[in-house]
Formats: sequence, C-alpha cells, structure tokens
Amino acid sequence: MNSTSSFPRKRESSLKKFWIPAFAGMTALLPACQKYYYNPAPQVLPQHIGKIAVRAFANHTQQYGLEDKLTLAVQAEFNRDGRYSITTEDQADGVVIGDITRYILEPLSYDSNHVPTQYKLWILVDVTFYDKVKNITLWKESNMQGQITYYVASSGLPGSLMEDEARQTIWDMLSRDIRTRTLEGFGTVTGTSDKAAPKSSPTSSDTLSGPGLRKNVPPPPGSPQSPSPPAIPY
Repeated sequence: MNSTSSFPRKRESSLKKFWIPAFAGMTALLPACQKYYYNPAPQVLPQHIGKIAVRAFANHTQQYGLEDKLTLAVQAEFNRDGRYSITTEDQADGVVIGDITRYILEPLSYDSNHVPTQYKLWILVDVTFYDKVKNITLWKESNMQGQITYYVASSGLPGSLMEDEARQTIWDMLSRDIRTRTLEGFGTVTGTSDKAAPKSSPTSSDTLSGPGLRKNVPPPPGSPQSPSPPAIPY
C-alpha cells in the first residue's frame, strides 16, 4: 500500500520539477518578445524657427479683395493650431508667402432662360516658405487648389450658395492645406500638375497680368515694415 500510494506523489513531484522551470523560462521570454517602438514626432521645420509670419497674399487675378480674405484665413488657421507663434514679419523666423494665380468660375448648368444655376469655382495659389534665419527657401508648392461645385442662391435648391460663400469654403480648404504643408512636411499636401490645373477660358475672370495688379515682392530696404527676405524668384 505504501509503495502504491507513493507513486502519484512521486509523479506529481516530477511534474512540478518540469513545469516550474519551463514556466519560469516562458515568463522570462515575454519581455524579450515585447518590442518597444519609439516614434518621435518629425522635426519638419528647423528648430531655430519658433515664430511664423503670413505675408499678405499677392493677387494676380482681376477679382478684388481675394488676397485679404485668404491671408486672414491662413493666419487664423495657424492660430487655431497653436504649435507656432504667429507674429509680424519683422519678428518672425519663417514666412509663408503666397500668390493667388487663378480664379476660374465655370457655369455647369442653366435654367430655361439660359441663366446659370450651378457653378464650379477653382482658385489656385502658389505657396513658399522662407527661412529668414538661414536666408533660404525651405519649400515651394505650386498650384495648390481649392474647388467647389455649388448651386446659386437664386436657384432655391438645397445647399445653394452665394459666390462669396463659395469663396469662403475655398479659403478654409486652402488655409488648412497651407498649415498642413508647413507643419507636417513634404507630401502631406501637394499642388496639382500644370497639365491638370484648370486653364483660363476667353470668358473667364482669371488673369495673370494686368494694370494695377500687385505682385508679392517685398518693399525696398528701409521702407516701413520692410520684410527681411529678398524677393523670391519664380
């Protein structure tokens, strides 16, 4: 009886001797199996840039006042983001410089009296970021595009807009794209190709030249609020 009853105890003891070291070995391997990934946020802008200015956009179209609306929208977008201080150009380390190059309003549909009831609006801008500290252009994106298709307010259709309201929607689009491209780097936002960009039509209000149109070049040195960056060749 003693020899028979001792057999289960010996077997239990041998199993403990096997499983305890095996379990300890498995738990020792667990930390080695857990990989730790360190993903620091990319340093897109150089560390010496702490303050950003948004220069008033240049307007190369015949649509009056576009530059003011877009400049204010871009400044507001950077302020909402809050990662960089937005200041005047003379105090900034880097400057966002932009040119509104095209404004194309295309009618898509008409009523029975041949009055347009639906439009597609394109606005294209070229944007550059200038490093004042190093005196270099960090990046440039051409043909950044905002577009919207909308029914005119007089049509009475749901979601119809005035042209000014359609413009504001595009200012919101472009300001987000410009902020994203500046703070999150290359490839986050890209302009459309020259071939894909909408072209002016003979009846379009879009133009790239004309009397009284100002270009986005800095005033001469010594003038009031003269920006530090030199004119950037395009």
